[in-house]
Amino acid sequence: MDANTYISAKNQYYGMDFCPAYWDWLDQQFTQGQVASIQLVYDELANKKDELSLWVANHKNHFLDVTDADTQNKFTEIIQHTYTLPNKSKIDVASFLAGADPWLIAKAATTDAIVVTQEMPVPIESRKIKIPNICNSFNVQYINSFELLRILQARFVL
Repeated sequence: MDANTYISAKNQYYGMDFCPAYWDWLDQQFTQGQVASIQLVYDELANKKDELSLWVANHKNHFLDVTDADTQNKFTEIIQHTYTLPNKSKIDVASFLAGADPWLIAKAATTDAIVVTQEMPVPIESRKIKIPNICNSFNVQYINSFELLRILQARFVL
């Protein structure tokens, strides 16, 4: 799961104050091996100093390590690929590579996982580098949070 899936859930549709069931469901799905994220997403979220950072700190085991050789090798491939993309400045590439996104894609590629993100693909001529575009380049499936909920048949019923 990309950082934006957690942030959007907290700030918009699954606020921790009115939908604690969503957060309990995430914990349950992690226990069942259905969802996870990576350490770099943890690092991004833990630094916010808000209720989400507190939740993240209490669920650190949801965030997988990326130091294994397979993930490292795939990350190297993503670096090389990203530098060959047309219409991207070195600053745009460096900005993308400095975050968790390429690591999330590398981990998904090496574990046959699906990336969950709120990002949408951008046209090739765009200067932006987005998760869906890189996922497509590496045959990694991606979905949004709502698709995840439907696939895993989440139910938040009173």
